[in-house]
Amino acid sequence: MLRFLGLDRLLRLITRSLMYLWVRVQVSPNDLELLGIDPNRPICYVLQNRLLSSVLVLEAEMSHLGMPRPLSSMRRFGLREKHSLICLTQEHRNPLAKPRHAHSPRLVSLMDAVFEDPTLDVQLVPVTILWGRSPDKESSWLKILFADSWATPSALKQFITIILHGRQTILRMNPPISLRQLCDDTQSSERSLRKVSRVLRVHFRRQRTAAIGPDMSHRRTMRSDIIGSDVVQAAIAKEMETHDVTRDVAEARARIYVNEIASDYSYPVIRFFEKFLNWLWTRLYNGVTVNNFEVIEKHVADHEIIYVPCHRSHIDYLLLSYAIFTRGYMVPHIAAGANLNMPVVGSLLRRAGAFFLRRTFKDNFLYGAVFNEYLHQILSHGYPMEYFVEGGRSRTGRLLPAKLGMVNMTLRSYLRDHKRPLVFIPAYIGYEKLMEGGTYIGEMQGRPKEKENLFSLVMSIRKLKKVFGRVHLSFGAPIYLDQHLDTHMPNWRADGPAAADSAAFIPTSMALGLEISTGINASAVVNPINLLSLVLLSTPKHAIDEDQLAEQVALYKSLLAAVPYTERVTLTELDGPAMVAYGEELKILQRRKHPLGDLLYLHEEEAVLMTYFRNNTLHLFALPSLIAVLLLQCGDISDEELLRRVKSVYPFLKSELFLRWNEDELADVVAQYIDAMIDLKLVNRTRSGCLAPPKVSSEEYARLHILSRGLRQTLVRYHMTVTILNQRGTGKLTQQQLEELCHLLAQRLSFVREFSAPEFFDKGLFKGFLDTLKALGFIQVCGQGTIVFDKRLGGLAQEALEVLPSGIRQAILQVTLITDEEVNIALDALEASKERKKQRAAAKANS
Repeated sequence: MLRFLGLDRLLRLITRSLMYLWVRVQVSPNDLELLGIDPNRPICYVLQNRLLSSVLVLEAEMSHLGMPRPLSSMRRFGLREKHSLICLTQEHRNPLAKPRHAHSPRLVSLMDAVFEDPTLDVQLVPVTILWGRSPDKESSWLKILFADSWATPSALKQFITIILHGRQTILRMNPPISLRQLCDDTQSSERSLRKVSRVLRVHFRRQRTAAIGPDMSHRRTMRSDIIGSDVVQAAIAKEMETHDVTRDVAEARARIYVNEIASDYSYPVIRFFEKFLNWLWTRLYNGVTVNNFEVIEKHVADHEIIYVPCHRSHIDYLLLSYAIFTRGYMVPHIAAGANLNMPVVGSLLRRAGAFFLRRTFKDNFLYGAVFNEYLHQILSHGYPMEYFVEGGRSRTGRLLPAKLGMVNMTLRSYLRDHKRPLVFIPAYIGYEKLMEGGTYIGEMQGRPKEKENLFSLVMSIRKLKKVFGRVHLSFGAPIYLDQHLDTHMPNWRADGPAAADSAAFIPTSMALGLEISTGINASAVVNPINLLSLVLLSTPKHAIDEDQLAEQVALYKSLLAAVPYTERVTLTELDGPAMVAYGEELKILQRRKHPLGDLLYLHEEEAVLMTYFRNNTLHLFALPSLIAVLLLQCGDISDEELLRRVKSVYPFLKSELFLRWNEDELADVVAQYIDAMIDLKLVNRTRSGCLAPPKVSSEEYARLHILSRGLRQTLVRYHMTVTILNQRGTGKLTQQQLEELCHLLAQRLSFVREFSAPEFFDKGLFKGFLDTLKALGFIQVCGQGTIVFDKRLGGLAQEALEVLPSGIRQAILQVTLITDEEVNIALDALEASKERKKQRAAAKANS
């Protein structure tokens, strides 16, 4: 209608005049004669994308320079074209639409004219318009975020870009391309058209790469490859058959899944995050320390890298990428839960390299095929990747058992195609205070898990006024996938993709998950808060004399230095008094003045939170703590007997804490710890050659006693579980029922004793212990689903009983002495509670 009334020109003139009140354009090169443009021959300008702002800028600048205007007609050269402008591509924003590669109608028309008239030639003049300078020269967050990128911007984003960058706009003209010369090389109009389009696309890609860096967005560069792959096409055919839909509908669903999953890597957004995180770390933390980064530098050039960090906080996503990017390496593409794909936040994370996956997609084979193919495309193109093998954030501070979904998909992709060697890099992330600490404790105590949303994120900004100490990132020993497969699947190279269907695949994947978890723990960073929590939570009322606290944390540090867990474990540089002062500075420790010496203690709420930081490094003290327990309970004991008792408990500790030693290494390791504890006067060697604890009245005995209590809750859980099994009898309970019963009884015991930490009655820990009992053959699950066992379990219960103080033994016996009727009532109540929760969830979903 506007064109019919002749108002379109007026509207463009008004828009251009308003825009040029702000926009300033630098034309390059300064002397257009250097380009060799012949004004006596037809000229047609070529822009990569159709943006009104770019067209208006080109129109204005060509008019100022006395050049033919892009919106003028080409009729004076005998051509029918109303404008002298070609827009090479136009972004399709509808995810349901098939990607089209149709040529510009004007280019088709000009090509036909050149073929019809042998004397005609058209000069195609490529023009690149960049809104803003290179992001690395910008100082403003917004300017970085809205700098020019590969994606065609929306109208709103382009408007903001003009406001921010309009005064630094660059118009870069290039030497003309002879359409006649390109046509003379081919006999077919269609082939010439494809050639011209290809030449122009390559030209613009090179120009934009030189200005803003390479296009790393999988959403633009991989979408057609994913949809066209054999795997996805087979899934589309199955979707058509299963759901009785047409191919267009099935392919549309596949494209929706690609858009839902794929990252949209943007260098300006990465730079924006870098500046934001520089501000955040300064505001929130006392600093970020990175250890063992040389392992990345060694492998980044010739290996496909998968970073596998532990998952403690939402900060993890940002921290690892920040540490890598600021050291000059490419940010990995990060597997993130679909729950984080929130409005605004999800878009930013996607442009920072995140790709999103659903919690489960077992029943959606098309989604599974698309996701697997997307993962394979990332790996086969050599992009670094990051995912959390735990699956979710740890609520207890302990490393969670590996969930093998992503590991399995990685293995299948590598078996299918392994152009470059692949290496897993475990990474340990340690905090001194947690933003989510209060939320974690609430969830452990039974509060429903909070769903991530934009409101809760905005509310968390209040915490930016708090100080959260330092953050520690440490990279572990590399795990080479080739070597792992050679060990567990010797024929994998010959079998190729078929190896993924072999019987050895699942055990290989499980072994890899365990190796990753062990590698994470083997690169731990021991900070002052870890040591302070270990000591204070081992005291009856979480209170201790100031000097005694300083001496005990210094003792722990000395013990770790004397027997290093691995060479990659990093110890705090602070001494005992400095660690105490640091705990007060972070307002974790409270002081009570006393004439005989000040006491330091934890508030009850703070004590619960501190269990998280104790659990971060509990694995480093598991063996010395167990040795201390045995010495205090047994008195004089021979080295052989001590080792035998350690070996009886060690498999359960190894499974729960992902300890690194095999059973045949225990003798040497235990001997090293004993020598170190003798040097620290925690253990005495008697004349008969036995080991004995110090005198009860000595300071050393008190220190040994505190050391022993670090493992007490773990041993209590073990003993309580086997006690309940023995009391109930073989074949009476299913594993799920036993886990529920242990959970309830542990809750009761925590009220009777000082085990106030919610992780003491965590169902996951009981499940892990029962799984280890099954793996070792102490229990079995029969056909009816109940647990059966023999006399060996009774012997295990007796051994566990002997390492606990008499008061705790009595408390466990009292709590576990319940009748079958009471057990059934409790389990029925739990089932009813679960059913009510399901009904409420279903009603909420339907509403």
